[in-house]
Amino acid sequence: MEQRAANNKLMLKLLGFALGSFAFGFALVPLYDVLCDLTGFGNQRALAQAREATENPDDSRTITVDFLAELPSVGNWEFRPLVGSMQVHPGRLYATEFIAHNLTGQDTIAQAVPNIAPGRAAGYFRKTDCFCFTPQKFAVGEQRPMLVRFIVDPAIPRSVDRITLSYTFYDESTRVASLN
Repeated sequence: MEQRAANNKLMLKLLGFALGSFAFGFALVPLYDVLCDLTGFGNQRALAQAREATENPDDSRTITVDFLAELPSVGNWEFRPLVGSMQVHPGRLYATEFIAHNLTGQDTIAQAVPNIAPGRAAGYFRKTDCFCFTPQKFAVGEQRPMLVRFIVDPAIPRSVDRITLSYTFYDESTRVASLN
């Protein structure tokens, strides 16, 4: 009798786990959409909106886009924007580059994490191509430019006349060192 009760209890737990896994699988789709909205990567809707935005540029407005590069205190890299800022017209496609130089003394993989300020501008700043979308492999001493292409949506509020795009550049040794 006790064995039967234990088996029923285990069966209910396993059934609950299976149902929870199934529900989690369904929840991944909206979570993926949110991730794509935040990063711009793999989001076909955002890319379609970017294409629409380029068809109707607003040449009467100029927005200053500032570029910043940050490095964590651990690691040895040179990372900087090629230009500090640029004047852009909403609805036009622009490109700029950041320079990264691996001074760690070893082959490594690095990843840039973007941030857009002010926060209300983030939904209007669309990166169509960015080195931040994927981890970057660097050989010892390798230096290279890394491209960012972006569009500022013409629907951006008129009160926004300056946007800051900043990246924090982490490498795999930074992550490991921060855990110790």
